[in-house]
Amino acid sequence: MNVTIHASFLPQDDPDAALAFYRDALGFEVRNDVGYRGMRWITVGPPDQPGTSIVLHPPAVDPGITDDERRTIVEMMAKGTYGGIVLATTDLDATFERLQASDAEVVQEPAEQPYGVRDCAFRDPAGNLVRIQELR
Repeated sequence: MNVTIHASFLPQDDPDAALAFYRDALGFEVRNDVGYRGMRWITVGPPDQPGTSIVLHPPAVDPGITDDERRTIVEMMAKGTYGGIVLATTDLDATFERLQASDAEVVQEPAEQPYGVRDCAFRDPAGNLVRIQELR
């Protein structure tokens, strides 16, 4: 069996800010940008990995979500506890400097972790935690 990760979903509440972070600061390419009723779903991914994408979607638009659930999602996004992703790079320091220069919110500077990785962390404009590990 050959199963791969094709797409992962992260909420975004400001499409232009999401593009500034994922496209401009991280260097991902935009693969799709779809609008519907004033909302946008943006698919981005690393240029050298055409089969792996992140879909940046409007939060809580599922018709099965209640108003209480929608409020909870918005509150969790504001606290930065709703979504997250772990990325990897061969040059953590350069990646950190590039993101820091873009005014992204730094959560943790590059550090050796007791579980054997060196990483850093940022919040994207929607509050999602973005951890970046160094490939060794």
